[in-house]
Amino acid sequence: MSKNVKAAILQTAWTGDQESMIEVHEKYVAEAAAQGTQVMCFQELFYGPYFCQVQDAQYYSYAEAIPDGPTTKRFQEIAAKYGMVLVLPMYEKEQEGLLYNTAAVIDADGTYLGKYRKIHIPQVKGFWEKFYFRPGNLGYPVFNTAVGKVAVNICYDRHFPEGWRMLGLNGAEIVFNPSATSRGLSAYLWQLEQTSSAAANMYFVGAINRVGVEDLGENDFYGTSYFANPRGQFVGDVASDQNAELVIRNLDLDLIAEVRDQWAFYRDRRPDMYGKIAEA
Repeated sequence: MSKNVKAAILQTAWTGDQESMIEVHEKYVAEAAAQGTQVMCFQELFYGPYFCQVQDAQYYSYAEAIPDGPTTKRFQEIAAKYGMVLVLPMYEKEQEGLLYNTAAVIDADGTYLGKYRKIHIPQVKGFWEKFYFRPGNLGYPVFNTAVGKVAVNICYDRHFPEGWRMLGLNGAEIVFNPSATSRGLSAYLWQLEQTSSAAANMYFVGAINRVGVEDLGENDFYGTSYFANPRGQFVGDVASDQNAELVIRNLDLDLIAEVRDQWAFYRDRRPDMYGKIAEA
């Protein structure tokens, strides 16, 4: 019998305040649960605007402790209520002045399993992230959840193939990439990199993007969220490029073993030849 997991990703627009943004996500969790969803991931910095379009210290106020902050605790209760694994991309405050772009992973019984901190931090026009975040320092964890081995790779991390490979070597079956990505050259990369990474590493990828233009800047977030399978193919349709959308797909995790037996990329790796990658 195949191991099918019903997985969801959510793309939505900024509502204008944190509480209403959280409430929107709660409603979508309930909608996903009603359709039998077992695991769900939100977009990058889900309860706020993408404030990295500007450099302004007032937005430090969005940071909170993980797991002891109010949002993690609130969604632990929601995860337990619906029996759903939840991935929550948030702004983390470890202590004053130590802030990270982080995703918390909550198991289906509400247990906090751990967190991933975004490792690669951009600093270019419209994406002034070094003003807000320290680089992640927790490596590439993979979380043993009720639905299987789940991992996270946040937004800009997707441009670095080494991270995708580390997650695969650490046993990931589903990797979520919550993002805030705007129109321009990245639209081409959006459908190229994550499907290619799914194929190169032979696991499932859930790619999540925002939609809409926010008051803080000119970035036009183009959605088009999707799931890719271990062959690099889309699972169902790609989401809208303008509208909020809940994307729910059935993922057959047995396909991972099937593809790895066919392609054997991990067998044929030559890590003894890759030393310069770590030396540069």
